Amino acid sequence: MKTLFLTLRTFSATGGIEKVCRVAAKAMHELATGGEAFRLYSMHDAPGSRSQPYIPESACKGFGSARLPFMLQAIREGARSRVVVLRHINLLIAGYLIKSWSQNTKVIMLAHGIEVWRPVPAAKKKMLQAMDQMVCVSHFTKEKMREIHNIPEERLTVINNCLDPFLPGPPGIAGRKAFREKYGYAEKDMVLMTLSRLSAKEKSKHYDKVLIAIKELLPVHPCLKYLFVGKYEEAEKNRLTALAAGLGIAAQITFTGFVPDAALGDYYNLADVYIMPSEKEGFGISFIEAMYYNKPVIAGNRDGTADALANGKLGLMVDPRSQDAVTAALQKVVANPGAFTPERELLLGKFSYRAYKEKWKNVLEALAG
Repeated sequence: MKTLFLTLRTFSATGGIEKVCRVAAKAMHELATGGEAFRLYSMHDAPGSRSQPYIPESACKGFGSARLPFMLQAIREGARSRVVVLRHINLLIAGYLIKSWSQNTKVIMLAHGIEVWRPVPAAKKKMLQAMDQMVCVSHFTKEKMREIHNIPEERLTVINNCLDPFLPGPPGIAGRKAFREKYGYAEKDMVLMTLSRLSAKEKSKHYDKVLIAIKELLPVHPCLKYLFVGKYEEAEKNRLTALAAGLGIAAQITFTGFVPDAALGDYYNLADVYIMPSEKEGFGISFIEAMYYNKPVIAGNRDGTADALANGKLGLMVDPRSQDAVTAALQKVVANPGAFTPERELLLGKFSYRAYKEKWKNVLEALAG
């Protein structure tokens, strides 16, 4: 079975969808048979981009943002493939043209989150409905695909994102202490962490409510600290800094800026609680990563996060629009963090790479007949 995976950018950028695509590529490559049975074409990765350890570089072709050559070669290679997987709705036209050219080729589209949660023009909707299968990262996204785009139930499959098989284990107590000292945290400090790109356009993460909750809880828990991990827009950082100063908690807030994926384990290990009461997460890889490092998690209950937290079995879910709910949840966890440590057996059973690969195997074999 020959499989072609079409992506936008996979190995030259960091981010949730890029992580999903790297791990999905690894699974598809391992499920393929024969040296030429799996190929990944990336529109924006540069030629020769390093794709290991996920897939061999011989299986990956980057087009360096040359859109026309990418489209032409994708259509030609897709017509010779048994299955084509589209990484994003923005590649839908390529999949539609492949299906028009080769009726025997089966086309799958990955549906992540907000990019498919809104109506599309009639022509695009027609293309969506022509796809053979939609692989959704959460049940929330699956329901959006059914309700908004009228995709039949039999063409909707949920494959939750999984833990990266190359995610390093926790650095241990000594590593945690040294890394906390780097940021000036004492052992008694209770460090809250959010991993997210801070942007003025992202109002759905609700970290403002976390700042207000810290202000409210500080008299009882004076050792609370809040660590923002990830890239930020200067204007958004300045807004949050001003908000924290206005609340009188500027000393409790730290921004790291960009952190490479290889270093994320140190940051999760440093923290005591992971909190991001968002409402527009397709799934939320950072939640399962934080739980992998044994951190209690507080998340929203209005999006795909429900899958990541196993509908509340692995963490605390709150209404992200309610300040009282966010404050109450944080108060519960800070008072007794050990009571909210995620169950490791359940976490690994649901989100291991092995389980993820098996789900892809079932989808590909069923589709290819």
